[in-house]
Amino acid sequence: MKRNVVRPWLPLLIMGLASSCRSTAVATHPLEGEERIADRGGNPAGGGSDGDAPSCEMVDADYGPDGTVPVRAETVVSGLTVPWAIAFLPDGAMLVTERIGRLRLVEKGELVEKPVMTVPYPTGGFGEGGLLGLALHPDFAKNRLFYVYYSFAKAGGIRNRVERFRLSEDHRSATTDRVILDDLPGHPFHDSGRIHVGPDKMLYVGVGDSGEPKLAQDPNARNGKLLRINLDGGIPDDNPVRGNPLFLLGVRNTEGFDWLDPKTLIIADHGPSGDLGRTGLDEVNIARKGDNLGWPTISGCAVEKGMVTPVLSWKLAVPPGGLVIDRSGAIPQWKGSVIMGTLGSRHLHRVVLDSKHRVEKHEVYFRGDPPQGLGRLREVIVGPDNQLYVTTSNCDGRGTCPPDRDKILRIVPK
Repeated sequence: MKRNVVRPWLPLLIMGLASSCRSTAVATHPLEGEERIADRGGNPAGGGSDGDAPSCEMVDADYGPDGTVPVRAETVVSGLTVPWAIAFLPDGAMLVTERIGRLRLVEKGELVEKPVMTVPYPTGGFGEGGLLGLALHPDFAKNRLFYVYYSFAKAGGIRNRVERFRLSEDHRSATTDRVILDDLPGHPFHDSGRIHVGPDKMLYVGVGDSGEPKLAQDPNARNGKLLRINLDGGIPDDNPVRGNPLFLLGVRNTEGFDWLDPKTLIIADHGPSGDLGRTGLDEVNIARKGDNLGWPTISGCAVEKGMVTPVLSWKLAVPPGGLVIDRSGAIPQWKGSVIMGTLGSRHLHRVVLDSKHRVEKHEVYFRGDPPQGLGRLREVIVGPDNQLYVTTSNCDGRGTCPPDRDKILRIVPK
């Protein structure tokens, strides 16, 4: 799909003028490495404004129509506290991060009482930070290595880190292997934390703007970005700018992204939620290497040269949790759909894209708090059994925490 997306910040960064991110230099094709920087045309194009770019659907009221596919949620395990991410081990067991600093093991359908490991979590907490993202090394079956994203206290405030660990053979403990990415500025809000190994076997790391929106447009800052690094922490030579882990900029606080194809991402991002006098406007974007998602310059369906306009946005605050493309077919009508958890709006959202990555339809499932709905939903993932799993986040201080705490749920046909 041809996409005319402006990336004016890249040549400025190379020239040492990164603070002037809105140059009039224009790229008329997706950047495929530093060599393309010199291969720029002068044809103006705004993100989302050209004929081939995806159009943006703004949901003016509510969040969308009720879903029509009959599905139900069944409990896999309960007794968790803010389960943030799941990784499935080769034998079918699950590792689960709890935001309060515990890595848990689910084995044969049972939650093992003793944590696999813990990371320090202060009495006052980290706000939206803590033990967050989780991803297995592609060769986990041989080396038992996995990655976690977590917050830690440091003089002067909160920091975030990606660290690699090795799981014991019996899955009951883990030892540190190496720090992969360190000293990311943190904040009680907007710590992001979602990590995935991409189709290219690179590690992708969502980093929030840490409460400072301007950082999202600074190519030299790591906050407000989707970063791409090697599995050992090095910077890939084919990143948009050599020597920089930046992959996408203009991100506020993504907790969910997946790949439509090896070069095209679908990425959800939190809207302003009161920042800069704006509210709501959470969004779902289609992006490729080097794109600028626009925060804080634009939000919602706004159009600006050099910035990606989303395909879907809401006037009311959603905001998005995890996101996955369901290729499993376990729910036949959902095959190929984008499935996204939501937090404040308390529902599971299904988005169907057409062949040009435009929104064909979208709908709402499990609306509201229990027992009618599921409440706040964080992680969304397809397991090796081709089943769709979600986690609740009702015990994070913003929901109604039930006696059996947060859960991992499996979504199945009725």
